[in-house]
Amino acid sequence: MTFRALLIVPLLLAAACTPRRIPGTELADTEDTRAILAVMERYRSALEAKDAKAIQTLVSKNFREDGGTETTDDDLTYENLDEHLSNLFQRLDNPKVELSIRRVDVQDEQATAIYYWNASWKLPSLTNRGQNDSELEQMLFQRQDGEWKIVSGI
Repeated sequence: MTFRALLIVPLLLAAACTPRRIPGTELADTEDTRAILAVMERYRSALEAKDAKAIQTLVSKNFREDGGTETTDDDLTYENLDEHLSNLFQRLDNPKVELSIRRVDVQDEQATAIYYWNASWKLPSLTNRGQNDSELEQMLFQRQDGEWKIVSGI
């Protein structure tokens, strides 16, 4: 065996052991990762369409958001999410949302997605100027009846 062959063999072995990635990302190319990304894309699309019913179908019956406060007055749950989003969407014009998924971790029936979102919208009742926001977020998922559902993080 030549010296060149000795160098190439370890490189080939290392490349063969590298996990497959979803093209254009650093995310592992697994069935679960692709399913979670599909849920996140349906969520993004429903936000832009201002479709509260579509978002309701993506969340778990265990869904809960605490609104960033200690009081329960502003908590969102599966039961009140549709009404809350419908009221919000009535006031919004032209929402645009971009999601950049940074990491997806799956542990049995639970999963976490770390994502960066960038959103813009108009609130004509408050101002004529467009609004925008961006932030690094975490979305939690739970597998229910073979489907990934959002538990929190919207």
